[in-house]
Amino acid sequence: MKNNADLINLIKSNYYKFSKGQKQIAQFIIEHYDKAAFMTAAKIGETVDVSESTVVRFASSIGFSGFPELQKSLQVLIKNKLTTVQRIGLDEDASEDTDMLHKRIIRNEINSMRYLLENIDTDALDKATEAILNANKVYILGLRTSSTLANYLGFYLDVILDNVKVLNNSGVNSLYEEIIRVKETDVLIVISFPRYSNNTIEATKFVKEHKAKVIAITDTEASPFHSLSDVSLLAKSNIVSFIDSLVVPMCMLNSLIVNIGMQEKDDILQYYDRLEELWDSHSIYQSDNL
Repeated sequence: MKNNADLINLIKSNYYKFSKGQKQIAQFIIEHYDKAAFMTAAKIGETVDVSESTVVRFASSIGFSGFPELQKSLQVLIKNKLTTVQRIGLDEDASEDTDMLHKRIIRNEINSMRYLLENIDTDALDKATEAILNANKVYILGLRTSSTLANYLGFYLDVILDNVKVLNNSGVNSLYEEIIRVKETDVLIVISFPRYSNNTIEATKFVKEHKAKVIAITDTEASPFHSLSDVSLLAKSNIVSFIDSLVVPMCMLNSLIVNIGMQEKDDILQYYDRLEELWDSHSIYQSDNL
């Protein structure tokens, strides 16, 4: 697959070689790559007045195995470029009714989950688990949308381990104050998806410079966190209009939590036994015996 960052330049550099129909496709993608990334080959053909087969041949002419591969590259390209306003605009031309829209969103999530099922790297999960269990201290970092994932992971790892710290999301200065004492024996679990936070990137580099291990939970090999990490757990996220879908990343977190939990099963059982007694004594949860 071509380097996603150079995709538009690749199309431009080959423009003179294209047939008349292919030039129409190229021009449309260059000018409207944000919309082209979510259109079928047939829809692009209809839009620029060429056949679907011409669109497929265009993808092959620039080195892709077919149109789906070109489309995936366009989607990776735009993930970190689109503003929220541009994301909302992706559905402006949609002719589907509300029922079809929601079914399309759910179908998209199902396809992404199927991709994770078929491609999950269990060796990477085991390496991440080993690093976390052997760490002196486990830091968890996720800013903006990813802070939801960081807090979720922190909640469950705090049940299993006694050395977990979710890093504060209140500002740059407080973040560095929390990681200033990071050591080689520590681990940073960094969670980040497009649009990637610059603060998260800089904090991860800081931890890396102090020789602590980095476990990245991110979307693809093109993510800046992939090259910064010792272990990467890849979970492709989707764009759902102006929001980011966290369905697949959440599933990856669950796999990691369960993987760690299976190694500490006895301690977890004892911990929850004590918690249940505490919850009952303080009526934390509604009782069935009303």
